[in-house]
Amino acid sequence: MLLLNKLKTLNSSPKYQRLLDRIEQYALLIRLDRPIGIYLLLWPTLWALWIAAEGMPDILILCVFMAGVFLMRSAGCAINDFADRDIDPFVERTKDRPLAAGRVTAKETLIVFAVLSITAFALVLLMNSLTIYMSFVGIILAASYPFAKRFHYMPQVHLGAAFGWAAPMAFTAQANEITPVTWLIFMATVLWATAYDTMYAMADRDDDLKIGVKSTAILFGEADKLIVGLLQALLIFDLILIGSSSNLGLYYYLGLSAATGLAVYQQYLIKDRDKQKCIKAFVNNNWFGFCVFMGLFVDYWV
Repeated sequence: MLLLNKLKTLNSSPKYQRLLDRIEQYALLIRLDRPIGIYLLLWPTLWALWIAAEGMPDILILCVFMAGVFLMRSAGCAINDFADRDIDPFVERTKDRPLAAGRVTAKETLIVFAVLSITAFALVLLMNSLTIYMSFVGIILAASYPFAKRFHYMPQVHLGAAFGWAAPMAFTAQANEITPVTWLIFMATVLWATAYDTMYAMADRDDDLKIGVKSTAILFGEADKLIVGLLQALLIFDLILIGSSSNLGLYYYLGLSAATGLAVYQQYLIKDRDKQKCIKAFVNNNWFGFCVFMGLFVDYWV
C-alpha cells in the first residue's frame, strides 16, 4: 500500500491516478493490507509439504503452493465480500470495505474472484493428476464458505475445511499418495481454524446477532471459551499423533510445546471476551502455526 502511495506522487495525470486507484481498491478488496489470512493458510500447507517430503519439498511444488495460498486466500476475500455485500455496510468492522463502501462494484468483485481462481487452477495443472482432481473440491469449499453463515451455525468449521483442503493437496502433490497422516493434517487444520475463527467471531457476536447471521460464537454461547479450549486440546493431541506417525523427534515437540504455550496465552486473551483481545488472540495464531512449522523444519534439517 505504501508503494501505491509513492507511485501516485510520480504522475499527476487523471488517467494514471484512476488506474492506481483501481489497483488500490482491488488490493484492499483482497486484504493485502491484512495478510494474517495468508499466514494462517500457509502454515498447514507447509506442514503438509515438509512431512510429505520428509524434509525440503520439491522447489516447483513449494513455489506453486505458496503462490496458490496467496491466490486462493485473495479469491476467498473477494467472494466473501460479494456474499456479504448486503451485510457489511451495517457492521462497524466491515463497513469501509471497498464493496460495502461502494468503491468497487459487485461485478468487479466477481471478476477479481474469477481471475484469481483461474490463475490458481492453472498453477495446479503443473501438479500430478491426483492433486488436480482434489483441486475441484478445494474450489467448491472456497466458493461456498462465505454463504455458510446464512444456513448453519458452524461456518467456522466450513472455513476450516476450505483452509484445510490445501494440506492434503500439498501432501499429494509432493508424495503422490494419500496416507492416514494426510487426514491427520487436514483434521488439525479444521480444528485449528474452528478455534481461531471462533475467537474472531466472538468479537463480531453483537453485530452478527443484530443482522441475523450465524457463527460458532453464537452457537456456543457462554460455553465459547471452554469449547475453544477443548478444540485447542484436540488440536495439540492431533499434532502429537502426527509427530508419532511421522517419526518426528525432539525439535518437533519443542516447537509444539511453544505452540501449546501460545494456545494457553490465547485463552488468557479471550477470558473476558473483550473484542480487541479476541482479535489479538486470533492474530496470535500466526505464531502458533510458525512454531509448529519451525519444529518440523529444524527436526528434518537436523
